[in-house]
Formats: sequence, C-alpha cells, structure tokens
Amino acid sequence: MVTLSRIYTRGGDEGRTSLGDGTRVAKHSPRVEAYGTVDEANAAIGLARLHTTGEADAMLARIQNDLFDLGADLCRPGGPDDGRLRVIDAQVARLEREIDAMNAELAPLRSFVLPGGSPAAAFLHLARTVVRRAERLVVALAETETVNPAAIRYLNRLSDHLFVLARWLNDKGAKDVLWVPGANR
Repeated sequence: MVTLSRIYTRGGDEGRTSLGDGTRVAKHSPRVEAYGTVDEANAAIGLARLHTTGEADAMLARIQNDLFDLGADLCRPGGPDDGRLRVIDAQVARLEREIDAMNAELAPLRSFVLPGGSPAAAFLHLARTVVRRAERLVVALAETETVNPAAIRYLNRLSDHLFVLARWLNDKGAKDVLWVPGANR
C-alpha cells in the first residue's frame, strides 16, 4: 500500500520527476506523457461516474482501479514478467466480456455516433478520446522502450468499452446522436 504523508516534495521544481524505479526523467518524457494521459482518462471517467449508478458505475469503478494498475505498470520500466505490478490479459478479457454483454443489447449502428446524448455518455466519449490518445502515446513509447504488451491491449479494448457503455447508457442506443454526413452543406 502507498503511504503519502507529504504531498509536495519540491523534487519536480527543475522539470524532472522520478519513475517508479527511482530513475529521474524529464516531466515531458514519453513514459511520463503516457502514464499522465492514463491519469487524465481516469479523471474523465470520474466525471462520467457522477452520472452513473448500478452496473455501469461498478464497471467504471473497476476500470478506474485498473487505470491505477496501468499507471503503476507504465511508471516502472521493464517487461511483463519482472515481478512488478503489471496489467494482465485477464483484465483485458473482463473488458471484452462486458463489451459483449452490453453490445448484445444494442441495435447495430447505421451511422457514426456523435459524442452526446446523456451527460454520462458525453463524459464517456470524452474519456474514450483521452484513452485513445493514451494508447497512441503508449504505442509510441513501445517503439523505443520496453512496454508491457497487455497495457496496449487494455487501452485498445478500454476505448471500445467506453464507446459501447456510452451507447448502452444512452437508453441502449435509442438516444444516441448520429452523424448525418453533409447535413449542413
């Protein structure tokens, strides 16, 4: 468990921060950008949770905890088998099961969905776009440093999950706002 008795350390005042293994890096390093964006996605999910209850809220609570696992994974350089806390494929599989269960209740899409509908759905679409950015950053990081492949899979599946959950919370798609190509020409 983490114990924080002091919130500020002044250690970052020069534009550097410590990774989970103690390595000092620039605050704009690709690894810090990646896990910082995961944190941003978690905050956007927190906003969505202000508008959810029941099963949807329980799913989002699990996802928020997973995102802290993912941040812990990304802040420590190394591979998936180094004994440290890492995202695992069972977390990805859980997202897939939840996506399949929700999607089974939705009509097939006939157009792209515009972000909106209910407040929960709008915030989930925001979170989805932040997750996609995090995924791009983690994929870029993986081109130059070791990254747990399950972390990439988790982010990829999470954006799908948030999309389907947004539709599910929009009265199972009935209140989705659909794109009408060229509607305002």
